Amino acid sequence: MKHKLMFLFLLFGIFNVSSQKSDTYFNALDAFFKAHVNDGKVDYKAIKANPIALTRLIEMAKNNEVSMNTPDEYQAFWINTYNLLVIKGVVDNYPLHSPLDVDGFFDKKQYEVGGKSITLNGIENNLLRAKFPNEPRFHFVLVCAGLGCPPIINEAYRSKTLENQLERQTEKALNDPNFIRVEGENVKISQIFEWYKGDFEKGGGIVEFINKFRRSKLPRGAQIGYYPYDWTLNALK
Repeated sequence: MKHKLMFLFLLFGIFNVSSQKSDTYFNALDAFFKAHVNDGKVDYKAIKANPIALTRLIEMAKNNEVSMNTPDEYQAFWINTYNLLVIKGVVDNYPLHSPLDVDGFFDKKQYEVGGKSITLNGIENNLLRAKFPNEPRFHFVLVCAGLGCPPIINEAYRSKTLENQLERQTEKALNDPNFIRVEGENVKISQIFEWYKGDFEKGGGIVEFINKFRRSKLPRGAQIGYYPYDWTLNALK
């Protein structure tokens, strides 16, 4: 019994230290996003001129590991880290017109974070979508640096507020007339729904998913099409 209690005490201590490390990382991220994100745009120029905070955050992310045993913290960590690494990838190559101007921006460049060596696509597809296959709202919080993406927010995602943040950002995107373009019965939607069609069909289909979050529902029998994705950099002017 004594050994069992000692094991539980040590285990609690490990979780507590890990949680404190994540809190420190999330707090630093929150300050960074508040300083450099405005109205869904990122001040890459200012970060490039003074990259100290970005470099510090990358180092913190490298040494911070989260467990699937705490799924909300796990998701918040990898959502935040994805968005941070996108900024890192842009700043490393700034100035540029689009992230697609950089070969392998999403699928070749490896980052040492969370105790892993991984690409941006690896974070999205292997660590988030594969682990949580019934969570299509990831597509509205992972921001790829293009204007076609849902907007990046000027705060960190956190375990305690994650559900609210996922709902808020999904609702914001799906009620944006530039993101869901409705003209009578003709509806043009983001290519996100085309590329990740299977994620949305699990919940009854694309239109059904969109209408769960829209204040003005898409009409029955709507003709759905996809408008071209805008990969222009989401830079603050």
